[in-house]
Amino acid sequence: MGLTEVVIENGRVISVTAPKIDYCPLFKKYRNLDQLTADEVKKNMELRIREFGFCSPNRQTRMGDFITFGVSEILATALHSGVIDAAVIVSDGCGTAVVSDPEIVQGLCGRISGILETSPIAKVINDIGADRVLNPKTACIDQLLGADKAAQMGFRKFAVTVSNGSDAAVIRSKYSDRAVVIGVHTTGVSRAGAEQMFDNCDIISACASGPLHELASERKDTLIAGNKVPIYGVTCFGKKLVLDKLHSIGREPWYGQPAADPARPLF
Repeated sequence: MGLTEVVIENGRVISVTAPKIDYCPLFKKYRNLDQLTADEVKKNMELRIREFGFCSPNRQTRMGDFITFGVSEILATALHSGVIDAAVIVSDGCGTAVVSDPEIVQGLCGRISGILETSPIAKVINDIGADRVLNPKTACIDQLLGADKAAQMGFRKFAVTVSNGSDAAVIRSKYSDRAVVIGVHTTGVSRAGAEQMFDNCDIISACASGPLHELASERKDTLIAGNKVPIYGVTCFGKKLVLDKLHSIGREPWYGQPAADPARPLF
């Protein structure tokens, strides 16, 4: 939320740094926030703790669509239709996990920000299944090992979320089209990292990334969707997943136009 570092311990917000992003169109739409500040971030984290047990023992793990269109919604739709068999995701309480239930994908990923580190929460791990969590004792985060786990579990086609270009390149090289690589929480990615993402991801969330916004305008075959934070369909399969979700809500993509209300500043 604004590229802010937040620490939550025992269900309480312990510390919040100053945001590096001043304005996010999603938080303007859903929370009517004109400016992201440390105080507003703290209030939002506390709201998440109250509403669905974020980072706490009573964490809710199932949910329907929270926003109309986003990465978790795309994954849930793809799982529901059987186009993919599993998604390797990251969430509070479990770290990296391999999930096949669309409601759990939404519950765990639909309302969270980027997770750098987390601790195991028994309810979350039990709801997912300990055998599907990369390490139920530590709740570690490692999407490369998560992709390996999904492959070892025998899934025919699985999605993997990544937040940097190097992980995207490794997964693409190792699993080719068997993996659906999706870039998330991309704010702060370098120009080189953004190029790696466009070269190796099927779908990318632009977040407040300046290099990704620039590259999307340069790569004319990119499918662009989302009227708040752009989501890019890069490969044919990625475009299919984006279109499937759009069509399920009666929407169409838009091409070649900048976001009407982008995050500020792009970073």
